[in-house]
This record gives sequence, structure tokens and C-alpha cells, in this order.
Amino acid sequence: DDHDGHERKRHDQHGQAAPVRAELASGVKAIVHDSVITYQEVEMSATPALQLAWTQNRNNPEAFNRKRAQVLADALEELIQRKLILHDFETAGYNLPESVIDDNVQQRIRDRYRGDRRVFSQSLKQEGMRLEQFRQQVRETTIVEYLRWKNTSAELIISPAKIQKYYEDHQKDFLVEDQVNLRMIVLNKGGTNADVRLLADEIAKKLGEGADFGEMAKVYSQGSQRKDGGNWGWAKRGELRPELAEAAFKLKAGERSPVIEAGEHYYLMLVEEVKLNHTRPLSEVRDDIEKNLLVSERSRLAKQYTDKLKAKTFVRYF
Repeated sequence: DDHDGHERKRHDQHGQAAPVRAELASGVKAIVHDSVITYQEVEMSATPALQLAWTQNRNNPEAFNRKRAQVLADALEELIQRKLILHDFETAGYNLPESVIDDNVQQRIRDRYRGDRRVFSQSLKQEGMRLEQFRQQVRETTIVEYLRWKNTSAELIISPAKIQKYYEDHQKDFLVEDQVNLRMIVLNKGGTNADVRLLADEIAKKLGEGADFGEMAKVYSQGSQRKDGGNWGWAKRGELRPELAEAAFKLKAGERSPVIEAGEHYYLMLVEEVKLNHTRPLSEVRDDIEKNLLVSERSRLAKQYTDKLKAKTFVRYF
């Protein structure tokens, strides 16, 4: 295209690749109807996600480059959808009262700047933005949010029949493994192993004589749950060391283990409750299923809406 030709001309004139940052910044990434989306706009839109990707992958350049490409592609697609929706608003004869924009501007000033117009004005100045531009941004965001809601969420209801079918089709997702609710006393072997073992046996003896497990844990345990009386909470078999799992899942509710030696520690465990392998009932997971179905249905409707707009609007990628 013309942009590529211009780049080749610069290369020929200088005999080497010339700096292309300025050209990339103003380079066209897409056209939607008569609106242009530049590389710079895509980068600005993607900045927060790119910063997060860099933080997560700074030691893996290859992974960061893959993530960066995906983030930029997602940002471009979001900008295209935004342009499509704004074009739809203008051509479909929708009306947005100016009073709604005024209210939303004031709301954003309250939310972002705690209603301090002086701070708001300073922020606009630092960003090189006029009030009219800020207001236009708010107007466009309001339009996009409204039309997305109208086409993907308005009157969207998930029927009980759909929830029931999802539950029946995804039984494996609602299986719960055997679980035990544990308290533990953890003793580090440290320097003199024999002394620590004697202490573990003494604690076990006191527990056998009726001492409260939680209180003993607060006094003697060196585990991270000491302050909570050794309360480990619910644990599945695979979440415990093999030696501990083997002992814990042989105990019934209210039973206590003998002293267990595992690695560099001695353990004493109390099983407070037991949940055997079972499938969670529909009444327990209904709300989660409904939320999943709503997300899925909104996603489907959003794609349907975007595809419809693309079918009747000129869109070109570069």
C-alpha cells in the first residue's frame, strides 16, 4: 500500500532502514466506514494490558512477544467494534439527550477526581486534552455501553430448563472429592530431633487426657496456622503430603492422628469434619451456572451484533 511504498522510498534514499517510529505511529491499522484507526491509537489502548504482560513475562521475551501480539490484536478489534457501534448509532437514528452526557461527565469527575474540578482540570492539561474532547470521549463511551447492553443484555433471561440441562451435561464439573476439615500441630525437628519427638509425644499425651487441640496448637505449633489454633480448613487428598493424606483420610470426624513424622516435621492432626466424594446438588450451584450461561450468552450475542455491523459497514484491515 502507499505506506509501504513510502517506507521503501525512505530506505532507498538513505541506503539503510530509516527510523520508522513516526510512520508506525501514524500508520493505518484499520478503516471503519470513514474512520481511521492508527497504530498509535492501538498502542495507547493496549498500554495497560501491555504493562501487565511485561510484568508477567519480563524474563521470557518469547512469551512476552506472543502475548504482546495478542494484546495488540485484541485492542485493535475492540477499537474496530467501538467504531462500528458508533457508526450504527449515527446511521440508525438513535438519540442521546445532552443532559445524559452532562450527567455522565459529572459522574466521572466524582468517581475519578472525587468531584474536585481543579484536579480534573490539571489532569486534562497534563494529558493535553480539552474539556470538549473529554466530553466527546464520555459521549462515545456512553453510546457504546448503551448499544452493547441493548444488543447483548437487555431482557436476557436464562430459563430454568437451560440451567437444568447445563447441570446434567456437566456433572463432572460438580464432583467434589473426599475432603477433611483439619487442625494441625506442626513441630520442626530443628537441632535435637529426640527432644522434639519427646515434645510431640507429650502433646499427644495431653490431648489424650482431654486438652483442647486448638489451644495446644496456639501454644506449641510452629505452623503458619498457629494463631488460628492450627485450623487448616478443608483439604483434598492431593493437597496434603502423602504421609498426612494417608493418615487424615482414615480418620472419622472428631478423631485425632498419632504423631506423624514427615520430612523435617512432626505432625498431629485432628479431623473435625468429613465430606465424602459426591456431586454438588443443583440447588447449591444454580447461581454459578446461571452466571456462566449469562456470560456465554452475552458473548454469543456480542459476536452476533458485531458480525451484523461488519456485514453492513466497510471495514478494512492493514
